Amino acid sequence: MSIRLSEPVNVTLFLTFAYKMVERYGVANNPQDVAFYTGLLLTSGTFCQALTIMHWGRLSDRIGRRPILYIGLTGTIISNLVLGLTDSYWVALAACSFNGFLSGNVVVVKTIVAEISDDSNRPRMMALVPFMWNVGSIAGAAVGGLSADPAHQYPGLFGDIVFFQKHPYFLPCAIGCMVSIFAFIMAVFKLKETRVLKDIRKPVISTASSSSATLANEGSPLLENGDQEAQTVQQPRHRTMMELMTPTVVRVMATNFLVCLAMSMGDHAYPMFAAVSTGEGGLGFTSRSIGVSLAISTMAVIYMQLVVYPRIASKYGVLFCYQRGQIFMTIPFICIPFLSILSARLENAIAGPRFAAILQLPDEWNRSTIVAYTALWTLLLLLLLLLTVAKILVSTSINLITVNIAPSRSELGFMNGAQQMGMTVTRTIGPVLTGYIWSWSSKHALPFPFNSHFVWTVALVLTVVSYYASSKIPQSVNKFAAKEDDNDSED
Repeated sequence: MSIRLSEPVNVTLFLTFAYKMVERYGVANNPQDVAFYTGLLLTSGTFCQALTIMHWGRLSDRIGRRPILYIGLTGTIISNLVLGLTDSYWVALAACSFNGFLSGNVVVVKTIVAEISDDSNRPRMMALVPFMWNVGSIAGAAVGGLSADPAHQYPGLFGDIVFFQKHPYFLPCAIGCMVSIFAFIMAVFKLKETRVLKDIRKPVISTASSSSATLANEGSPLLENGDQEAQTVQQPRHRTMMELMTPTVVRVMATNFLVCLAMSMGDHAYPMFAAVSTGEGGLGFTSRSIGVSLAISTMAVIYMQLVVYPRIASKYGVLFCYQRGQIFMTIPFICIPFLSILSARLENAIAGPRFAAILQLPDEWNRSTIVAYTALWTLLLLLLLLLTVAKILVSTSINLITVNIAPSRSELGFMNGAQQMGMTVTRTIGPVLTGYIWSWSSKHALPFPFNSHFVWTVALVLTVVSYYASSKIPQSVNKFAAKEDDNDSED
């Protein structure tokens, strides 16, 4: 799990200062272009990961799990060091792309968890994979926000250190490196190889030996030493992609792509929606208020993933959880944009950061303002909490379903790679599509649902289509179907 933790820590800590880093590079000709170059930098890694992640999964089926983990962690360490030391945007872009090309750890981690678990504990074990992502995301955001540009954040400690003045983002990158180095050490000394590459030897009797044996007397040995040959049984034949793409697999992968794209759009739409002014259809929140709302809404992650989800999955099945998660997801997509109406009524009454108002309400607020403000935050947090629960149900279930539909253990890496490639593609195009739809809807004064609600409407439609497709998935995906490799059963 330390290996799984390292990726979200490094991803989210970089998100906290990526915009400021690009701004410092001076690559943008005007302030409006900074967001474009920041998006390009952030999506370069996921784009490159989408190109190679299926191959890393396939390669782990052939050479084992641990070598792929070593490669991925090494790429993360090198990339972080380069990002912390470079003053060139294009070098940073190359570093992110390099890390993406070598990043296949998430596929291997999912496969390892599937291999070391059984039917009695697999839902609980697989729930740990997204759980560690959420924990790492929270930790990474805190590390990045608190350690970036230490010379200005903590002038008493780092203000006189020239190195931190010249490289303001080295400290968070170094912390990310240390997390990855720790994960590397754990992989080397504590992690056992779960993909057993067997070398089975069987006696093979030649035709000549058989003929000689018929002439031998009962006291003579059946085979002479020279007549017995040892032949190595080859590794199990890996099925082709066409053989693996059964109708069930295609439906699972299609729904995975659609619902992950909807989740990606929702994840990137909310910060924009919260930051945009109420006049443009947003909430008009400050950065701190956005951070507080996201942090509070993720408080249920631990209990939901480690306690509630395994019980529901064991009782009703993972397909039930997958479908119910998509149903729950439609509610926030419908309701969240309407909160802008309530926020607009409070715009004149609320002064200063929303975060300060949460801790201590201004004395000049009247009762109706306090009630409206409380209602706004209560509804927002409930909807974000429901969205978090829905994402837990969907993401954990799709991981389990992907493992369950693998025809054999030797294909687990490939199946997890295919599923993760779909998720990675959605993380690449999701931010771009969200930004484009939001920009288009804000520039055109069109009626509902083509106004500020449009991006949420698109996410809603994707979720509904995914739910309809998931209703065609058979109940057999609730059981782990991977058989032992053919050679495993031979003696």
